[in-house]
Amino acid sequence: MNLENMSIAAILKKPPLDSLETRILLAHALKLSRVQLITQSERALTMDEAQRLSVLFERRIDGEPIAYIVGDREFYGLSFHVTPDVLIPRPETELLVDLAAERLPENGLLLDLGTGSGAIAVALAHSRADAAVTALDVSDAALDIARRNAARHAANIMFLHSDWYSVLTNRQFDVIVANPPYIVEGDAHLSQGDLRFEPVDALTDHADGLSALRTIIAGALGHLKPGGWLLTEHGYDQAAEVRDLLAAQGFCEVQSWRDLANIERASGGMKQIAPVSSYATAPDE
Repeated sequence: MNLENMSIAAILKKPPLDSLETRILLAHALKLSRVQLITQSERALTMDEAQRLSVLFERRIDGEPIAYIVGDREFYGLSFHVTPDVLIPRPETELLVDLAAERLPENGLLLDLGTGSGAIAVALAHSRADAAVTALDVSDAALDIARRNAARHAANIMFLHSDWYSVLTNRQFDVIVANPPYIVEGDAHLSQGDLRFEPVDALTDHADGLSALRTIIAGALGHLKPGGWLLTEHGYDQAAEVRDLLAAQGFCEVQSWRDLANIERASGGMKQIAPVSSYATAPDE
């Protein structure tokens, strides 16, 4: 498609992609807002602009996710920088943010395991400025992106390089959240759609989809305060197995929550509060 000297209106009249995606790439290539696309609709593209836009269209036609092409994705009302070093934040993960915010006490301590782009940690630190948020990831590249997103939204977060809990020693938190790799090795979805372009180690555990969840659940009680919550995202068909793992470790109030598509998307449990001893000392004689 030769775009040189075509107007914005002409491109939108016969968009080479979905109309919304076409608008997003037009705005990105021309450095215009959505309003400016309308007010400047009769503007003709220069040769440089046409070439730049053609490259973007080809990348999308080849299947590259829009978020990686433009370098940004909205999550929880905030804009996040993303690259192929991190997963693209998804709307269903906003459920995890809501659940954590509801259970985080005032001035509480929160841990985000496998933070990736920092979407969960930044969203929580932004909405709960009273909280002390720590975010971990084993990928230095992901941590660089997460720090950039925290700075973008003035979110005060401690970022640490760690393989799950390894760097934490005896630190404890009021809430632990995690969106670990949970796709089963060999799942056909890994070679389809946007997933083809995302970091495979952040998508699959290269096993049965539960190995990372087992590690997180097994280590959580040692890093939770009494009454603290572990909240995890998981696959659409893994809720029952995750609840069993939580119950086997001694969590109480174990339950799952459904996302907007009515899929059990997150599960969690609370570390039991130690019962008050019923032993009464005998009075001094």
